[in-house]
Amino acid sequence: MKIYTKTGDLGETSLLGGQRVPKDALRIEAYGTVDELNSALGIARALKPSADVDQILGLIQSDLFTLGADLAASGEKRSAMIQPVGHEHVARLEQTIDTLDAQLPPLTTFIIPGGSPLAAQLHLARTICRRAERLVVRLSKAEKVDPLSTMFLNRLSDTLFVVARYANHVAGVREIPWVSSKKT
Repeated sequence: MKIYTKTGDLGETSLLGGQRVPKDALRIEAYGTVDELNSALGIARALKPSADVDQILGLIQSDLFTLGADLAASGEKRSAMIQPVGHEHVARLEQTIDTLDAQLPPLTTFIIPGGSPLAAQLHLARTICRRAERLVVRLSKAEKVDPLSTMFLNRLSDTLFVVARYANHVAGVREIPWVSSKKT
């Protein structure tokens, strides 16, 4: 199988199901950002996280492929081709948040993204996730999108925040609190 097809040389691509669309279409931007997020998590995994974090990130990466495929499918082909992310995916993220958060000191202020290299990468992934969420919300105003896609991305960004905090905790790296520059 060849990697290049030359069918996109003039700025169009195919959705799952065959529909041709411009490469700058909102749907392409949305699933492209989900793909970017997945790659950012691949970098996080390359940083050799603990086994529990690596397992969490591996499941999330698989879910992101599911979400990306769902966003890449067009019209009636969508439901026939793809089993979208569901309530069970959102529930798994919530369980992850609850499990890890129970092991962390309470959050009393905003924190500056960063810390260990792993946590910093997870914070970057979190911001990419928020961008993907904004794009999917915008797409949902123009085309049919499963509402669970937005719910999943919203919960995922919360999950990535907690996993980043947990990574710093495990590494023994202190979180840096944000201090407002406003004079009182």
